[in-house]
Amino acid sequence: MIRVPSADAFTGRASPLWRGLAAILLLCGLTLVLVESRARILRSGTEVRLATAPVDPRDLFRGDYVILGYKISTLDLSKLDGDKTFERNQPVFVRVAPGPDGLAEAKGVYLARPAAGAGETVIEGKVASAGACVANADGDPDCNAGRRAIRVTYGLESYFVPQGTGRAIETTERARLEIVAAVSSSGQAAIKRLLIDGKLVHQEPPY
Repeated sequence: MIRVPSADAFTGRASPLWRGLAAILLLCGLTLVLVESRARILRSGTEVRLATAPVDPRDLFRGDYVILGYKISTLDLSKLDGDKTFERNQPVFVRVAPGPDGLAEAKGVYLARPAAGAGETVIEGKVASAGACVANADGDPDCNAGRRAIRVTYGLESYFVPQGTGRAIETTERARLEIVAAVSSSGQAAIKRLLIDGKLVHQEPPY
């Protein structure tokens, strides 16, 4: 009977140097896959304009990152199509469409990916909080109006600040900030451009 050496037998014979090199190559390969995946979203993803919403002032600026909230982050389930019961950390799909001002408005939230209608885009997110306070017209939480909302994160909540623009972004009212995100056909999103008062502040390079 022929015995096939186990993986442990091979790794045990490899020198620490070769094992270290193999680990480095594996890490580099995984990094390249992640970079290419994000670059593909930026190159070919559907552009969605997102209005930002107020966040805790203590969280506006953390080191080299701006912390962002969005109008579509707080979803009032009573006003949307789709499912009505959600739990924290559940993946969800949010169907959005441009409003009169061109900024994305949520139309429905679902546990399973829905079909997108004409002019609509579906963004994948994760439930950060169930039973959250609904948001008022300015985007601020209004618990007096009820706790029938969920909060959803999209992987767009932190943004690396380009050198020389950090102070301008930090001191800008969130109502003046706009994010243009690219959304892949599977629903994954990445920040593509950041604008203040409609003017380009930074555009992400393809890599």
